[in-house]
Amino acid sequence: MDWIQQYQSRIVTAEEAVRNIKSHQRLFLTGNCSVPQKLLAALVEYAPNLEDVEICHALTVGPADYVKPEMQGHLRVNTMFISSNIRKAVHEGRVDFTPVLLSEFPLLFKRKILPVDVALIHVSPPDEHGFCSFGIEVGLTKSVAESAAMIIAEVNQQMPRTLGDSFIHVSRLNYMVPTDYELPELPMADEENAEIYEKIASYVAELIPDGATMQMGIGAIPDAVLRHLFTKKDLGVHTEMFSDGVIDLVEAGVLTNSRKTLHPGKIIAGFILGTKRLYKWVDDNPLIELHPTEYVNDPFIIAQNERMVAINSAIEVDLTGQVCADSIGHRLFSGVGGQLDFIYGSSRSKGGVPIIALPSTAKDFSRIVATLKPGAGVVTTRNHVHYIITEYGIADLYGKTIRQRAQALINIAHPKFREELTRQAKELNYI
Repeated sequence: MDWIQQYQSRIVTAEEAVRNIKSHQRLFLTGNCSVPQKLLAALVEYAPNLEDVEICHALTVGPADYVKPEMQGHLRVNTMFISSNIRKAVHEGRVDFTPVLLSEFPLLFKRKILPVDVALIHVSPPDEHGFCSFGIEVGLTKSVAESAAMIIAEVNQQMPRTLGDSFIHVSRLNYMVPTDYELPELPMADEENAEIYEKIASYVAELIPDGATMQMGIGAIPDAVLRHLFTKKDLGVHTEMFSDGVIDLVEAGVLTNSRKTLHPGKIIAGFILGTKRLYKWVDDNPLIELHPTEYVNDPFIIAQNERMVAINSAIEVDLTGQVCADSIGHRLFSGVGGQLDFIYGSSRSKGGVPIIALPSTAKDFSRIVATLKPGAGVVTTRNHVHYIITEYGIADLYGKTIRQRAQALINIAHPKFREELTRQAKELNYI
C-alpha cells in the first residue's frame, strides 16, 4: 500500500477518532498555538464515557473546557507549564503540575518515565513523499508523539510547513482528521506597560554585541528588545521560541545568522508563537529550522553558540540574586520553561550574556525584594545569575559578594522602595 492509500484509509472524523481512547490511558496533547481544536472538542464531548484519562501537556493557547469541574473523574490534566487558561483549575486542585526543565520535557515521555498511550497532534498536509510537518510546534511534540503507542493527528490545511527536524510520515499516524481553520494568534506586545518595557529593552540592547546569537523568552520584554537592535550587525537566533519581531530584523538585514558558530545561516527554534503574518512567513522558509526541544534547549548545545545572549524575565529577585519565575509565593503561576537551560547555556558560551529583565514593580509592589516570598520557587539560582535589568539600570551580579549584589540590586529597584530595601538588607547583614 503506498502512502496515499494509507492516508485515505486512515481518515476519520474527530468524533470517530476519540472513540479509540480508553479509560485510564495517558494522552499527550500538543500545545502552544498548535492545540488540535477539533480533536480536543470531540474529546470533551466524549469524556463522560471515560474514566481517569490523564492529559499531559505544556503551555496551551485557547479554550480549556477540558479542565472544567464537570470533567472530574473523566479527564485530569498533568501540565508541565501553567498557562493562563488552566491556572484557576491548578489553584483549585483540579489540575496537576509537574515541574521540569523545558529541555527535559520530551525526555519524560521518550524515556518512558511517563509512557504515552495516545498522542493528539496537529500537522500540515502531507507533501509529495507523504511527510507531514509538525508546523509551528515541533520542539515539545515530535519526540513525544514518536514515543506514543497511538497517534491521532489533525491535518490542517492552514498549518505552515516548517523545515528542520520537523516531519512525520503518514504511515506513523493511526488516525487522521482533515481540518481547515485558522491557527490561534498570540501577539507579544503589552501596550499598558510599553514605556517601561522600552526602557528595559534599551538597557538589554546595550549588552548585545554585533554577531550575537539570541534567545528570546516569552513576553513583551524580549519582543521590545528586538525593536532596539536595528543598529546591530549580523545577529543570529537560537531559541526555544520566537515571534513576529524577528521578521523585521531579517528584512532589515540585521538578523543574518552569518556569524553563528552553530547552524550558521539558520534560525534555530523549537516552536513559534505569533500572528498570521509570522505563520505565513515561516511556511516552507529555508531560513528557519525547527528541532526537538531536548536539542534546542540543551545547555551544552546552546553553549556552542559564541556570544550567546539569553533574555528571560522573572516575577521577583531577592537581594542575593535568587530569581523566582514560576510562582507567587506558594501559588504556582507558570513553570521553569527554558529559562535555566538558556541562562546556563549562555553563561558557558564564549562571550555569552545571560540576562534576567523585569519591571521594578508589579501592582505597586517591588519586584526586587529582600527575601523571596515563602514558598517561592527558585528558577535561576544565585549561582547561575549574571545580569539583572529593570527600567532603572543594569546590575552585574556575577562574581560579586552578597554585599555587592544587594547594593547593585537596590540601585535598580524603584526609587520609592530603595530606603526600605536598604533597611532590610542591613537587618539581614547583607550590607
